Amino acid sequence: MEDPRTQDQMMMHEAVVAGQSVRGTTSPNPWVGCVIVSSEDHMFVGATQPPGGPHAEIEALRLAGPAARGATMYVTLEPCAHHGRTPPCVPAIVAAGIKRVVVGVLDPDTKVNGEGVAYLQGAGIETTVVDSEEVQTCLAPYLKHRATGRPWVILKLAASLDGRIAAPDGQSSWITGPAARADVHLLRSESDAILVGAGTVRVDNPQLTVREVPGSDPLRIVLGKIPNDALVLPALSRSGPLAPLLDELGKMDVIQLLVEGGAQVAAAFHHANLIDQYVFYYAPALFGGEDAKAMFAGPGVPTMHDLWRGHITAIKRLGDDLRIDLAPPAQGHSANPL
Repeated sequence: MEDPRTQDQMMMHEAVVAGQSVRGTTSPNPWVGCVIVSSEDHMFVGATQPPGGPHAEIEALRLAGPAARGATMYVTLEPCAHHGRTPPCVPAIVAAGIKRVVVGVLDPDTKVNGEGVAYLQGAGIETTVVDSEEVQTCLAPYLKHRATGRPWVILKLAASLDGRIAAPDGQSSWITGPAARADVHLLRSESDAILVGAGTVRVDNPQLTVREVPGSDPLRIVLGKIPNDALVLPALSRSGPLAPLLDELGKMDVIQLLVEGGAQVAAAFHHANLIDQYVFYYAPALFGGEDAKAMFAGPGVPTMHDLWRGHITAIKRLGDDLRIDLAPPAQGHSANPL
């Protein structure tokens, strides 16, 4: 069957895949992907290198060489026109002789924000911004950070099918199986910081490091006092309102914050409407009573009229467990599938 997607859609998807392949290695820079299609239909794929290394466009141009002349470039994020850790990308695109550029989304960074597109169009290069929903999803943490100054907040909870995250004695290791735990470590590797409450540290004494997959350990943050012998050390201890904490972390170039609980912390972030993405891991297990620990501490909504409803964005089987991703109700979606 013929693929119903257009050439532009297919190539932008390949650029998204390329960008996603370097997720966790580029922060605080965005994980951008770039595909160059030559006039002879040869494809050259680049992705952003670690900080100080080439951006995705420069990598793709390097691979394409002379074939870049007259070619079309697909890049997930607007090419930069300013000098940061590396020189700007747009002069190199012009010098290489690229004929057409398709941009997934504009870069909300105040140093860019349309300047890259204007530079390319001023140089006579046909440049189109498609506002791709797939790109917006892939780069959502970066886009939020640049637009608001705050990190993308993911709440992760592992629970039994009857919605309990710990036994009555507080123990929670392990509700889910190895595949789900490895997936959590992947989330950690993609996050710049990870946050738990002091109660979780006292009961579980977690390391909060990346072990099951390759990647760097995130900055560790504990809400409350950290015991001197806690395995989470070194870590930051914080208290007080959550919104100023997010502002502080944003200024520290934390693009994505992973909140791992427990129930008090989960409830605090949830009721303050500070969560951008909920990730629930459900195990085929039952505590079978109301004395086990619930996902969220304290009272919930009083009536069905007040019931909180989000949008399920993904369901994935991990061994015997299920991962369900949930977006908050206010989160909109672009109508453009590209």
